[in-house]
Amino acid sequence: MSDEYYMGLAIEEAKKAEALGEVPIGAVIVRDGKVVGRGYNLRETAKDPIAHAELIAIKEASETLGGWRLLGTTLYVTLEPCPMCAGAIVQARIPRVVYGAMDPKAGCAGSLMNLLQEERFNHQVEVVQGICEAECSALLKDFFRALREKRKKKTE
Repeated sequence: MSDEYYMGLAIEEAKKAEALGEVPIGAVIVRDGKVVGRGYNLRETAKDPIAHAELIAIKEASETLGGWRLLGTTLYVTLEPCPMCAGAIVQARIPRVVYGAMDPKAGCAGSLMNLLQEERFNHQVEVVQGICEAECSALLKDFFRALREKRKKKTE
C-alpha cells in the first residue's frame, strides 16, 4: 500500500473528530502493512489537552504491539505534529512520520522547527511531508471557516 492510501485512513480518522465538533486531525500507525494504532483529536470531548490524534494512536499501537518502542512503524497524520506529539514520536522510537498539511503556528516537523530530526536526540525520524496535502488542508480550512461563521451568527 502507498503513503496516499494510509493517509486516506488518517483522513477518515480526522472526519470522526470533525463529526464530534473537534478540530479534524487524524492519525494511523502502520507496521508491516497493518494498522496497529488509530486516533483522532478529542481534546474538547475528553476535556484533555493531550488528547491529540498522534498520542491516542501511539497509545493504541503500544498496546497492540505490547511495548513502548514502536520500531518498524510509520505514523501517518493529517497535520504536522506539534512539539508535544513530536516529543512522543521520538520517545516511542517511531522511525518514520508522514504528514499532510504543514502547521506554521505549531509544527515541529519542519515548519517552526524540526524536533523529529534534531541531532542532539538519541533518535531521529524520517519525515515525509505534503502527502494528500490539499485534502488535509481543506478539512482544516473548511472546519475553521464554518466555526467562524457559526460564531458570527451568534453575535448578530
